[in-house]
Amino acid sequence: MVWKRTVGIAMAVLLMLGLIGFSGVDGRNGDGGGKVKTGLEVLLEDSERLSGKKVGLITNPTGMTSDYRHGLDAMLDSGIEVVKVYGPEHGVRGTEQAGDTPGSYEDPRTGLPFINLYGKKPEEMVPLFDGVDVLVFDIQDVGTRFYTYIYTMAYTMEAAAQADKEFIVLDRPNPIGGTKVEGPVLDPEYASFVGLFPIPQRHGMTVGELARMFNEEFLGNQADLEVIPMKGWKRTDRFRDTKLPWVLPSPNMPTPETALVYPGTGMIEGTNLSEGRGTTRPFELLGAPYIKGWELAEALNKADLPGVSFREAYFTPTFSKYQGEAVGGVQVHVEDPEQFSPILTGITIIQETKKLYPDQFQWRKNGDSHWIDKLTGSDRIRKQVDEGVPAKKIAKGWKEELEEFNELRSEYLMYPPHGR
Repeated sequence: MVWKRTVGIAMAVLLMLGLIGFSGVDGRNGDGGGKVKTGLEVLLEDSERLSGKKVGLITNPTGMTSDYRHGLDAMLDSGIEVVKVYGPEHGVRGTEQAGDTPGSYEDPRTGLPFINLYGKKPEEMVPLFDGVDVLVFDIQDVGTRFYTYIYTMAYTMEAAAQADKEFIVLDRPNPIGGTKVEGPVLDPEYASFVGLFPIPQRHGMTVGELARMFNEEFLGNQADLEVIPMKGWKRTDRFRDTKLPWVLPSPNMPTPETALVYPGTGMIEGTNLSEGRGTTRPFELLGAPYIKGWELAEALNKADLPGVSFREAYFTPTFSKYQGEAVGGVQVHVEDPEQFSPILTGITIIQETKKLYPDQFQWRKNGDSHWIDKLTGSDRIRKQVDEGVPAKKIAKGWKEELEEFNELRSEYLMYPPHGR
């Protein structure tokens, strides 16, 4: 072990001297350089394309350059005339919790109006675009169908078409990669703001690619749409490979690892288990007061799921479900992101909890409907779980619909490998 200690000391010395770089989970390395240029940075290299146009910017804290300048500031500094700024769920500054409605106000720094779009339909957005020539969308997505920013994009595209405004999407990476497509495809009868269109739970596309698909397939090609692509991004890249800074897309999405588990453990919101909101590891810590952590961890590890292990865990949420109560459960530890299947994992967690605690486990209801049905895009998974269908058999049922979606998806892919 002496050689390991020696190497460790040498590495530490080299790090302090700045002779080598360090790449952490957020994808930054020692030289501060970036391999991938976002659509924002590509636009800033050619800001004249917006010369003479009044710009409405749809953004949040993730609309950032690789050197940590917010896109609003960078655009104003480059001479782009931004006249209004619009925010999605959680607000322009990312201050609101899930489901809360951000307010509209005058930004004390720039003096510009910050206007809330969350909760508004396209027809309600149209008058908000008065005085704007072109709308620019720049928000980091996380790669999961039920994350709402892509539907803010869809609604604003539809509203822009009604208002006869140009619409530009500044593309950003899919932080969980652009190759894997998993989970059930949404049934249009279950459309909601956590799933508007028939796409899978893990779609494997960037916001720019989704914008093109949404416009052509679901919005009747109404929008005068332009996507400014990234430079240097490959579909096989995970977020750390981009060398871009990770900025929380929302208050409960603190790390790229959160984004990786979210397509599956986000389904926990449809049950009476805590999904870890009110802790420092949301969507990785899961449980309920009635759960004995060791029992659930043992059952899940016996399920032999690919690329993931579980440890018993205990936590007390500071808000959301079971606020102030001691909760027993598990922490999800992804060991091999390539093998890991988040949706199979999420369904297995729900199934094993229901088996161990049949009298305490409950599906969360929203009025007469089940929230899990909105998240999974139909009542199919809920009914299969209730019937005791094994999770791996449930997953096999997605094969045909995913093949059909992949055929459609291939027409809109913009990046290698297998992009155009």
